[in-house]
Amino acid sequence: MIKKISVLIVMVILISCTQTSTTEQTSYLIQPQKFKEMMSEEKEVVVLDVRTPEEVAAGVIGNPTVINFRDEDFKEQILALDKSKTYLVYCKSGGRSGQTKALMDENGFKAVYDLKGGITAWKDTGLLTE
Repeated sequence: MIKKISVLIVMVILISCTQTSTTEQTSYLIQPQKFKEMMSEEKEVVVLDVRTPEEVAAGVIGNPTVINFRDEDFKEQILALDKSKTYLVYCKSGGRSGQTKALMDENGFKAVYDLKGGITAWKDTGLLTE
């Protein structure tokens, strides 16, 4: 009986920890409309595009800072950014921006938001690029 109760307690703890970490991770993964709102509402926000030059040539969101994820010194370029600012990061579909957000989080950036689905989702919702 005690063994069953112990197993149950351990399961409850594991489930609650898993739910908390999932919530924390997804709270910075934002939909295109929220991304757009934050671009216009935040004063110190930096839109960060981590796509290749060829992808950037096809259109951008806002007036972004562009750092090519494929550059050899990508990490150094990211770490040279002002850690106190708020960043809105995007790529084509969300993979590279997610990795960029993780890198920034690990290195003490204050606030980093990742566009869920990247510029592809942005366009699919009818929002315009420049």
